[in-house]
Amino acid sequence: MELNIAVDFEDYFPSMMERLGAEGFIGELCNGFRLLMDGQRGLITFESLKKNGVILGLNDMGDDEIVCMLSEGDMDGDGALNQIEFCILMFRLSPGLVVDDNIYYGSRQWVEEYI
Repeated sequence: MELNIAVDFEDYFPSMMERLGAEGFIGELCNGFRLLMDGQRGLITFESLKKNGVILGLNDMGDDEIVCMLSEGDMDGDGALNQIEFCILMFRLSPGLVVDDNIYYGSRQWVEEYI
């Protein structure tokens, strides 16, 4: 028996960017980062994402999915996400923020400018 599950995804980032402006939008991403981070380390770690992700409804995520999420955004290879890595990952995951085929508004330079 084949399951055919369709998921509707609505990308709110473009409308948030338009409404809040670049600086306000980055501020909201930073608020999300702080919500998910480990307060002691100042990073989103496996443990902090597993624990704090429940707030965002991520409680059904398996350990392998959490590891995958972290590795997707981990640019420096430390196994955790710092604030810039998190913001860049959020931009990359938003199809509505793609300018051309592969150019994002959220380049590292652009994100660093507002953090």
